[in-house]
Amino acid sequence: MGTPLVGIVMGSDSDLPVMRAAADILDEFGIPWEAVISSAHRAPEKTAAYAKEAAGRGLMVIIAGAGGAAHLAGVIAGHTPLPVIGVPIASGALQGVDALYATVQMPSGIPVATVAINGAKNAGILAAQIIGAAREDVRNKIVAYKEKMARQVEQKSASLQELGIEAYLAAKRRG
Repeated sequence: MGTPLVGIVMGSDSDLPVMRAAADILDEFGIPWEAVISSAHRAPEKTAAYAKEAAGRGLMVIIAGAGGAAHLAGVIAGHTPLPVIGVPIASGALQGVDALYATVQMPSGIPVATVAINGAKNAGILAAQIIGAAREDVRNKIVAYKEKMARQVEQKSASLQELGIEAYLAAKRRG
């Protein structure tokens, strides 16, 4: 698919089921990506090296997903000039609230754009929008994607008007 433009980094392989949504949406937009596992705590040197080398390898955005203490996005942001998007992963007793706070509460000068808990799909869309600011081909795909979503909403509304609430819900349950 070409040289990766987005790096998808996760702190553990247990984050992969969530982070896959970022890869899937980037595929839909035709944006090449790479995925790696690298922990801010268990592999700090590897994480720092990845972040420092990313821009030189052609990456334009890094998406970092982690649960628990979730320092991955911040550590990466501290070592790269690229935009970093943090995905807090739901895990443990706090179900991602701890990861959300750790990802969103960055010190001045080290910004991390943060999406919702388990919001990897939105992270992928945001990465595409960042790239689309400079690339019209990507921007056009984003416009088409948003137009498709609007059409789907209109179709659902028309169906609700036609069927009524009970029949609409019954049809949804049938799949």
